[in-house]
Amino acid sequence: MSLSISKCFLQVTDVDAAVAFYRDALGLEVQLDVPNDGFRWVTVVPPAQPGVAVILTNYVDGSDTDRSNVAGLVAKGALGGVHFRTDDLEATFARLVEHGAEVVDEPADRPWGVRDGSVRDPSGNLIRIDQA
Repeated sequence: MSLSISKCFLQVTDVDAAVAFYRDALGLEVQLDVPNDGFRWVTVVPPAQPGVAVILTNYVDGSDTDRSNVAGLVAKGALGGVHFRTDDLEATFARLVEHGAEVVDEPADRPWGVRDGSVRDPSGNLIRIDQA
């Protein structure tokens, strides 16, 4: 049996800001943008891995209070994030800073054997990037 990653979902609070970040700052390509009753699902893919998709969505099945609670958790980075790999960490970070990304950890050599850094997307999700 073979198993591989196909998609992951990221909860975002502002889909337009998220699309701009993932497209313009990280260089992902928009494959699909599906609006549905005030919510959206936007599929973005890294050009080097078109078979692996990140779905950006503001969909929350619940009440206004539920949506507010989820937005609070997203803003704190409590709902996970995505870990990317690049062949040029410094250039990737320079591009992220140029696009206004909030830097959490500057690129550095880590004790666990990688060189990486992290930023937050406009909603607060943690985006970690390591050097290939």
